[in-house]
Amino acid sequence: MVKQIVEAAENGKIRCDACPVMCFIADGRSGACDRYANEGGELIRVDPLTIIEGTVSAGGKIVPFMPDHPEDEWNGDLVNARKPFITAVGAGTTYPDYKPAPFIVSQKQRGVDMVTVVTEGIFSYCGAKVKIDTDRFLGPEAAAVRVDGEPVGHVMTGEYGSQMLSLGGVHHLTGGSKKEGRVTCDALLRLCNSEAVEMVIDGGASIIVQAGKAPVINGAEEHRMRVGCGSATIGMFAKQWKDMVDEVVVVDDHITGVLSEHQAGKLLNIPPTGIKIKGRRSTPGRYFQVAEPGTGWGGTNIDDPLIILGDFDPKTAYPGLRMLMVSTTGEQYGYYILDDQLKPELQTLLPAPVQESVEIIAENCEPALATVLFMGGAGGSLRAGVTTNPVRLTRSVKQALTHVSCGGAPAYVWPGGGITVMADVTEMPSNSFGYVPTPALVAPIEFTMRLADYEALGGHMEAIIPIEQAIELAERKIAPVAQGSWPTSERNFKWGA
Repeated sequence: MVKQIVEAAENGKIRCDACPVMCFIADGRSGACDRYANEGGELIRVDPLTIIEGTVSAGGKIVPFMPDHPEDEWNGDLVNARKPFITAVGAGTTYPDYKPAPFIVSQKQRGVDMVTVVTEGIFSYCGAKVKIDTDRFLGPEAAAVRVDGEPVGHVMTGEYGSQMLSLGGVHHLTGGSKKEGRVTCDALLRLCNSEAVEMVIDGGASIIVQAGKAPVINGAEEHRMRVGCGSATIGMFAKQWKDMVDEVVVVDDHITGVLSEHQAGKLLNIPPTGIKIKGRRSTPGRYFQVAEPGTGWGGTNIDDPLIILGDFDPKTAYPGLRMLMVSTTGEQYGYYILDDQLKPELQTLLPAPVQESVEIIAENCEPALATVLFMGGAGGSLRAGVTTNPVRLTRSVKQALTHVSCGGAPAYVWPGGGITVMADVTEMPSNSFGYVPTPALVAPIEFTMRLADYEALGGHMEAIIPIEQAIELAERKIAPVAQGSWPTSERNFKWGA
């Protein structure tokens, strides 16, 4: 447990200065955030300071991930994967902002003096970007996403095979009612700590999202991410279908594909079938808007695919014509033969080759997952814990002199002004996130650089401690969360002179 300096005491209670709430905490009790407590008159950080060791588990034992080779020349990896790495998880905050970061740790790597500055930032400007692998309609773009009836975000533009949500942000955290802020903060905290959160989208679906797990949509667990759009599916599997059927329709909310009209079919000399598709024709064999978005076939609102067909052209079609209709995941399919009136009749059994082709579509679909990316802006107060001249830290990050991570996970830094970062929460240690009742999230962030660069940007040189001292304080030492993810793998970073 990490001890903090106490600024004030009143009526036997001590005052916590880790955030703007400034709780007075009685002995044996914790503050409103449940992360700081009074233990015998001393303020302690309840969650343990966490070290990531360059090890992997083997047969239940922690063994060295890779031996150190001091004779090798340093390759420029800002955080040596073979050495312990101190994360900001459990470190504490910089509030009230004039203080240096809780831990500024020095470590020699391949003969080069390095510094890692760690702090748990209080992020009012933060949220989560959520990717949900599904073709099913979740809700219209910009529709509100609600938890316990409160708006916590909105639906974003869809991506290839996925639906996207933007959750949190300062306007939901502090710009609405107290309940909206409280619910938003709680939902973000649970999502970022990889817990399940149930949400309802205005005009759309009810969903359960958990990072790294399959999404649950309207009570049904999603299993597959589509292999491609209807047109792409035609292109991928046209050769397999050439001799086993006369026509294939791949139903898709985006682009429905028709084999005989598609360029792939033309090049394979597949003759016209006289088929007619209800929808907006794009290019040959590709149709938009064959149905409304929904949770049925291929992300449409239909359960019977024949609804999207018009009458077959009697000048071209013929009795006995074989047609496969299939969705972009292979979950829905039907095999039809035209009768004497040129009406498709559903066959109860698929020929073995046709069944195999449907199974190949399914095989090429990746497992459906929900991905949660924490996104936050590192503001002036957090940067002041790193340097006396905060803008220099921003410049150092943009010049790639300083590497940014969140709980040891690689962080993507957005271009443009400020330090706006995104990190995959599944690559971070468990329970990396906390909160303060402002409301705001508390999230770990680390800055790693050469000692000389740290001094040049006006760093708090007097607060530097050696890695050995930090390791002694750490109560939680873990192996890398994801095999092969940073900091367990070598990553080279370039910087200017």
